[in-house]
Amino acid sequence: MTDPQIPPDPFPLFDSWLTEAIAGEPNDPNAMTVATVGADGRPSLRMVLLRGHGPDGFVFFTNTQSRKGDEIAAHRQVALLFHWKSLRRQIRIEGAAELVTPAEADAYHASRARNSRLGAWASDQSRPLLAREILEQRVAEMDARYPGDIPRPPHWAGYRIRPVYFEFWQDMPFRLHDRMIYGLREGGDGWDTGRLFP
Repeated sequence: MTDPQIPPDPFPLFDSWLTEAIAGEPNDPNAMTVATVGADGRPSLRMVLLRGHGPDGFVFFTNTQSRKGDEIAAHRQVALLFHWKSLRRQIRIEGAAELVTPAEADAYHASRARNSRLGAWASDQSRPLLAREILEQRVAEMDARYPGDIPRPPHWAGYRIRPVYFEFWQDMPFRLHDRMIYGLREGGDGWDTGRLFP
C-alpha cells in the first residue's frame, strides 16, 4: 500500500534527516547500530560509523575476520539503526550486505589516521586479548614494520548494505509517534510506502 503523503523515495528523506543530525546531534551523527545473525541464529549488535551512502547502499568498514564479519559471511541479511536522541528520531534499515570493491576499501584505508591503519594490522578484532600491553606491543611492531606507507590489510574491508526496507520514526506528543515505512518493490522498481501504528 502506498501513502500519497509520504515522499516516494526514501533516500532524499534520509539525506535530509542526516543533514539535520550533523547540524544538531552533539556526538557522532553518523553512528549506526549494525545487527547481524550468526550461523547459530543468535543476533548480535554493535555501533559502527557510516562512511558512505546513496541509492546503492550504506557503507561501513571493519575487519572481515571480526564477529560481525563472520556473521555476515554466514548470513548476509543485516539491519541498521540510526538513533538521534536530540532530534527524537530514528531510522531502521534492512537489507543484504556485500563487500565494497578493493579500490573503495583502499581509498578509505588511505584516508584514516596512521594509528588507525596500524591498529587494523595489530588487532585480531573480536578475538580474546590476554592483556592490553599485547595490543600496544603489536601496534609498535607494525609501526616499525611500516615506517612509511601502510598498506591495507587483506582482512580489512568495507560492507555495503543494499536496503530493501526503511522505517522513519519521529517522536510525537503523547507517544503518538509517526512511523513511515518503505518497502522495495519486487524487481527493484520503486518503493511502496505506508505508515505503522505507534
